Amino acid sequence: MSTKNSSTLTKRYRLILSAGHMIYRLVNSTYNVEELALRLTRLLCQFIKAGSANIYLLDRSRKKIVLIAIFNNKINILLNKKKDLINIPEKEKKVARGYAVIERHFIGLPLIADENVGAVVVRREKNEPPFSEFDKEMLAIVAEQSVTAIKNIQLYQEQQKIILESIRFIGMLLKRQGHAAVTSHTPVYFKIVKTLAETLAVSQEEIDNLYYASVLRDAGAIDVPYNILAKTSQLTPEEFKVIREHPAQSVELIRPVDFLRPVLPIILYRREHYDGTGYPSGLRREQIPIGARVMAIIDAFEAMTRERPYKTRLSVEEAIRELRANSGTQFDPRVIDAFIVCTHQKKFRNYLSSAKG
Repeated sequence: MSTKNSSTLTKRYRLILSAGHMIYRLVNSTYNVEELALRLTRLLCQFIKAGSANIYLLDRSRKKIVLIAIFNNKINILLNKKKDLINIPEKEKKVARGYAVIERHFIGLPLIADENVGAVVVRREKNEPPFSEFDKEMLAIVAEQSVTAIKNIQLYQEQQKIILESIRFIGMLLKRQGHAAVTSHTPVYFKIVKTLAETLAVSQEEIDNLYYASVLRDAGAIDVPYNILAKTSQLTPEEFKVIREHPAQSVELIRPVDFLRPVLPIILYRREHYDGTGYPSGLRREQIPIGARVMAIIDAFEAMTRERPYKTRLSVEEAIRELRANSGTQFDPRVIDAFIVCTHQKKFRNYLSSAKG
């Protein structure tokens, strides 16, 4: 074997190892299939020097394309709306149905393990060199490893969904039994939380954690006596002491679920006050997780604007003034400032109006 051929084989071997290592890193640092698909398209363009790459994912029950991740060496795009999935080229639909299509400037391979989960497509412009046999081999290797990664993450997401639905079901049971004190959070609650978090420029991971915290914050209510939760008059000091244990009970209920571990501090510390006078630990300022500081303000807003037999509810404007008055004591001034900025948005004001009990 000539030195040149040996050098070429070594280079190719290193590329294959590098691609495998990159996919391994992607899988171990990505926990949702949408992000994985987007990152895979970038990896494909990098290793195969493609002009663009698409990942198609199928709905497991109906075998319809439900998601397309695209990278054109400039921008990453994720399409998952029905209107965006209409005009898919017939050739690419064919690949998604399980047929390989290999041309000079186009390669499409189905992503198949024990079932067809989608397809991968790479393209080059006609004025670019055609794909080589090695490019095809590289794509096949990446596709083979990708399908396993996608299936594993889909399974992980399904398990997450089952766990969340189980805990939601607990909430539904409580609501049917009249536990209104902890189940009257409105459907727009997370929309308000998300808008405020985005204004504060928190990470997407933190926003995801806030979503789970919004869903699960009252999970511990199942351990609170019914006569306290259903009470329509003001709580006694002893009853309030039981309610104070509610966040810790919520945390204990969901602690065994590994993927929810980052959510626990948000739920546990959302009753802390910025000046250290809250509970359960008397945390202050930045000791309190940013997610908990965000939820504390929205919880307070809902409590002030919700109808109660023993108190008059405040209007949206009155509640906003009350929040501002407690900036620096009960609430983080930076989060309050961001909340006030949000109130100038019409959509956010509509959310607030909808959040009234």
